[in-house]
Amino acid sequence: MTAPLFSPAFRASLDQLFTWRRDVRHFRTDPVPEAVLSRLLETACLAPSVGLSEPWRFVRVDAPARRAEIRENFARCNAEALTGHSGDDAQRYATLKLAGLDDAPHHIAVFCDTNPAQGRGLGRGTMPETTVWSAVMAIHTFWLAATAEGVGLGWVSILNPQDASRTLCITPDWQFLAYLCVGYPAEQADTPELERRGWEQRNPARRQWINR
Repeated sequence: MTAPLFSPAFRASLDQLFTWRRDVRHFRTDPVPEAVLSRLLETACLAPSVGLSEPWRFVRVDAPARRAEIRENFARCNAEALTGHSGDDAQRYATLKLAGLDDAPHHIAVFCDTNPAQGRGLGRGTMPETTVWSAVMAIHTFWLAATAEGVGLGWVSILNPQDASRTLCITPDWQFLAYLCVGYPAEQADTPELERRGWEQRNPARRQWINR
């Protein structure tokens, strides 16, 4: 099989995809078609994984009661996080919309099977955390694929992971990694919302090589 040649136009479009892949916090409430969600999951599973272990586990959260518990989990953690800021930072933090839990039509939790039988341990002997890194790669692949479909994704990290796992009745062998809000964005931008709202700025120094 001959490998494809990626044209300059394709590479330019790929750069646009990276630029427009934003953490979405404002969603429309109309659902994403099931065929599109299935296609996004299939694309996510093309992510690289240590030893071909494919340790990611995507969990659809549809039950209203479970969603309500996750929302309460977020509210507790967010209130606690606010106490860690003071002055202008506290005021800015209080105005940020840090989750799309109320409006996003789809909620997807992502777990990692940290010791999967698949892959037979290859590549994990010295760095067992590579299963988690592999699952995060799947999340990022899902995110890019969603952006290409015009679908937004918001990663809710202000959650107690143990409480989230209990809410979703997940086996203790799976590590909670992410709670994703998925849906069509209410607005789109090519810069991070936290940058637009004055919370933080990108650091050009991060774009330079470190030589040793």
